[in-house]
Amino acid sequence: MKVLLSGTAGPYGWPEPACGCASCGRLSPGHRLPTAVVIDDVIRLSPPAGLPLSPPATLPKGYRMTVTPDGYAVSGPDHGRVLHATAGEDCGAPSPSWAEEAYDLVLIDLLDRPQRLGDLRRRGLVAAHTQVVAVHLDHRLSSEAELERRLAFWGAQAVRDGTTLDTRVPAPARPAPPRRTLVIGGARSGKSAEAEMRLIAEPDVTYVATGPAGGRDPEWLARVRAHQRRRPPYWTTIETTELAALLRSATGPLLVDGLGTWLAAVFDGCGAWGDPAYDRPRGRKPGRFGTALDAVAARCDELVAAWRQTRAQVIAVSDEVGLSVVPATASGRVFRDALGRLNERLAAESEKAALVVAGRVIPLQD
Repeated sequence: MKVLLSGTAGPYGWPEPACGCASCGRLSPGHRLPTAVVIDDVIRLSPPAGLPLSPPATLPKGYRMTVTPDGYAVSGPDHGRVLHATAGEDCGAPSPSWAEEAYDLVLIDLLDRPQRLGDLRRRGLVAAHTQVVAVHLDHRLSSEAELERRLAFWGAQAVRDGTTLDTRVPAPARPAPPRRTLVIGGARSGKSAEAEMRLIAEPDVTYVATGPAGGRDPEWLARVRAHQRRRPPYWTTIETTELAALLRSATGPLLVDGLGTWLAAVFDGCGAWGDPAYDRPRGRKPGRFGTALDAVAARCDELVAAWRQTRAQVIAVSDEVGLSVVPATASGRVFRDALGRLNERLAAESEKAALVVAGRVIPLQD
């Protein structure tokens, strides 16, 4: 089937008329028109703004169309299969029997809930050959450059208005993702959201929580719940500080959030917060019995070695500690130095590293 996209934007276009946001202000009027989809010049998938699409009473011979829980599914005489996955549908519900195999083309609003693409992959409805094209694009993203950056992580593409797609053409092979990525940033910088975004369209991710569950601290509980709401329900969550063992055994994608809470737990476990070795002169080696800080250093060495050897795709989140004020206590300064050294060592062993500042991402070059 031939699928014409005469428009690819949200219902009001991108930029939206009279919108004063920075995203719309960067674009000239009419840059992208509202999404309009026509299949083989006979089936139109472009309902008026705000109205649901209903299958036509009659279809040309050889075509089938139905509203599924994933969106609007169409098959044609050539056995091509298209899914228009619009916003607001529920994930995980069953589809009709003829719509239970991988689609050739998926048109999807990835700015609404990009995890829906991961769910489609998990259920086998998006396969390696499936073309995934983002539609309903608008000022929910800051720029076309940011759209392109995200789609590269998600294995999808955006096309210009007026593009005709062919369901017989398979998607290009997805490049292999970097095996190890370190994402660092200050408090409330957006570093966790950035790390989650990079894996949000994957079908099977293990989220590794290294911090406490929250206990009776309402502020910490609120943080934990906010993270949980962002994650797809089908991700697996593991709460552990045994990162080295996990890195050595895992094979699927891992998201570790984060190294700062992991190191704090290691300090707790080793009794390092009150280690008298804080006062040890710089450069002096420990005694033959070692210290609590030496135990912390051994755990960090073990983690770096496992990071270097892991076969899993892993993204780790850490705190950037070099830009804040100098801690007032000796233990705080030692912790800051230990985390800074750990960040430096893991970055050196990573294919990719990025710094997040005020929600904006700065790639850290080798």
